Amino acid sequence: MTPYEQLLHLAFTAPNDVKYYLTPTALRAYDQLRAAPPAQLPFRFEQVRLGLAMSLLKLVSELGDHDESRQVLDVLHRALSEARSPEDIDRIVGREARLFDRLYENLYVNEEGEELLNLFGRTLDADAPELLEEIAQEGVDLARTLDFETDENE
Repeated sequence: MTPYEQLLHLAFTAPNDVKYYLTPTALRAYDQLRAAPPAQLPFRFEQVRLGLAMSLLKLVSELGDHDESRQVLDVLHRALSEARSPEDIDRIVGREARLFDRLYENLYVNEEGEELLNLFGRTLDADAPELLEEIAQEGVDLARTLDFETDENE
């Protein structure tokens, strides 16, 4: 299993989340990127970026019960599910740009949350599949150390 797929499975564990977010499109995105002909590379790259970003935001939302993270997560999921081109992704995400602007407002996160948000930012800035793979592996390593119980008990 690739780091991309591992991160999806680490982020989305609740049965309803698995059914909703771990669609065939999300699960196959990395393999489709690797097998894509040159004309499809930009779109397949964006699909992997969306799946990776969704996973990271899901972890952020679980750490801090952060509604804005969930709203952006849903926009990313909609883009991954509905888009058929990079332009479609831009259109779907662009309509909800205000949610991305609000993502960092009134956000208290611990060190782990900051690391996840840093990985999320790097995901949005990545311009090569190798960078996304590196971020996915860092996300997997971090996700395996997260303690979701701490915040609930404090």
